[in-house]
Amino acid sequence: MELDIVARAPRSVALRLAVPGSLYHLPRRLGWRLTGAGLGRQGETDRAVTAFHDLAPGTRVTIEIEGFAPLTVETLPCAGAAVLTDADRAQAALDALPPGGSLIVPAGRWQVAPLLIPSGRHLYLAPGAELAAPADRADWPILPADQGGTWEGLPDACHRALLTAIDASHITISGPGRIDGGGSRGDWWTWPKETRNGARRARLLHLIGCTNVTVLGPTVANSPSWTIHPWRCRDLTFAAVTVENPPDSPNTDGLNPESCQRVRIDGVRFTTGDDCIAIKAGKRSDGGDGGHLAPTRDIRIRHCRMERGHGGVVIGSEMSGDITDVEVSQCEMIDTDRGLRIKTRRGRGGTVARIAMRDCSLDGVDTVLAINAHYHCDHDGHSAAVQSRSPQPVGPLTPRIDAVTLERIEARRIRLAFAACLGLPEAPVTGLALRDITAGFQPGPAAPPLMADGIVAVSGAGLLAEHCQILSAPDLPRGPLTAKDFAPC
Repeated sequence: MELDIVARAPRSVALRLAVPGSLYHLPRRLGWRLTGAGLGRQGETDRAVTAFHDLAPGTRVTIEIEGFAPLTVETLPCAGAAVLTDADRAQAALDALPPGGSLIVPAGRWQVAPLLIPSGRHLYLAPGAELAAPADRADWPILPADQGGTWEGLPDACHRALLTAIDASHITISGPGRIDGGGSRGDWWTWPKETRNGARRARLLHLIGCTNVTVLGPTVANSPSWTIHPWRCRDLTFAAVTVENPPDSPNTDGLNPESCQRVRIDGVRFTTGDDCIAIKAGKRSDGGDGGHLAPTRDIRIRHCRMERGHGGVVIGSEMSGDITDVEVSQCEMIDTDRGLRIKTRRGRGGTVARIAMRDCSLDGVDTVLAINAHYHCDHDGHSAAVQSRSPQPVGPLTPRIDAVTLERIEARRIRLAFAACLGLPEAPVTGLALRDITAGFQPGPAAPPLMADGIVAVSGAGLLAEHCQILSAPDLPRGPLTAKDFAPC
């Protein structure tokens, strides 16, 4: 077998070990050895995507892993390095680097003000290093809506993230250290849907209009709101990252690519207070304006582990700019409310199409697949315009869902239903295919499997569908989603 290079930085590299049957973890531990200039390391790994750190920039490293042909890889060059010695001068240290230079954060806890990462810079977090946000947000800068500030799919002023990059390219953030967004130390989690100082909550890492960005290895934790939020970016790689947020932290999604193209998410572990991965493409304003929208397409998610969270991989509900060509493979989802979730509503417009989840394992989820075109979001989410099951006129604000595939899925301890699919009567979900499914149930208290009005509570159900064209499906019990006495709001 051959090793696959997933990501590179000046001092780090991540490889994919394509062992048959591997998900986030390998079927068994494998020994490895590194050789090269000044190297003679060896150890073991249990990860399908394994990262190696503390390498020399611009050098060739030979990696030998049990069962694989040796691979020689060259780390990225470094045009000069500075070691952080004064947290108050972290921004100045980044700005002083030449293009292609690295700022090394050494072991210890470094509390810094929100940083802006310029193009061509490399940030390396050494073993034992922690870059931490201050508890007091009084001096946090605000990112205006016309400079990339957004909130839930619309332009809006927001507090700048601990790490922000705007219109930048060729950035790496790597190393085994930790980035702490300070969510629990401030008041961020007490005003989840509100504003302070005229701005929405900060992210931890906010990439705006960026290209060729790699995040390789660090733990990112304790975010004020969404943890990693790329917006209108291209050619992004996230490899061997760990995302950690408490289960009761509001809207602390793990990784939310919005209006992005060519995103690779490999070997990332999530434990969050909301969705693990939420793929978005903006939403229209109440008046239907969509001048800010752009599509999301070509997203690949492999060998990830999603623990807790509202959903493993979620698409929408902000999807007005179109979300297409998403592939989720060889992932583990443990105790998430849902596995793959697609949600939208009338008024959004846009298309979700060519979505596939393959070769994944789920354990202890409420619902493996949830598709909901009556999602009761926003101030009018419970109105008749959104919730009526009577056909409405079809137009540019009618969302469409097409070509969703699940295959070679093993799901254990399903609580509510294997799949719940609710389309619009005027625009049914089309092209749903479920193939090679293994499903085991552990029914719990009955509850609605979708967040829409009038959904019947279920427990241990198989396939529930309304206004949904099913091309192929496993031999699971089928039933309706809505109660017979349901009446539109």
